[in-house]
Amino acid sequence: MPVVGYDHVAIPTADSERFIEFYKRIGFNILSEQEWREGKSPIFKVQLGPNNIINVHPAGLIASLRGDAAIPGCGDLCFVWEGTMDEVLDILKRAEAPVIGGPSPRTGGRAAGVATSQSCYIRDPDGNLLEFMVYDR
Repeated sequence: MPVVGYDHVAIPTADSERFIEFYKRIGFNILSEQEWREGKSPIFKVQLGPNNIINVHPAGLIASLRGDAAIPGCGDLCFVWEGTMDEVLDILKRAEAPVIGGPSPRTGGRAAGVATSQSCYIRDPDGNLLEFMVYDR
């Protein structure tokens, strides 16, 4: 199969301001925020490393190219963290984002699904499940 990865995913939010504030608090960059605020873009984006984004569909967005059942809280996203699990836990604690699961051992997508890691879980303000995975070195 010639597919080697993904470029972006898209999720809706019920409250754009709350969404932006939360994701900034846990360390993400928000792209196209100014354009969205100025009405020049219908969406804003969360940056994941140098090559991936999450397109965020604000409440009320009418778009034909969108999942039919997409509602706020439908996301289940796993982020690879390049640091340590202690660093993840510290950032989440400072951001007042309670861990609801883990840290615990997991396997993810690396090494064809057999690489080992530790992960922990939180929920964002819309109820999306966010997993932070730290691969063993």
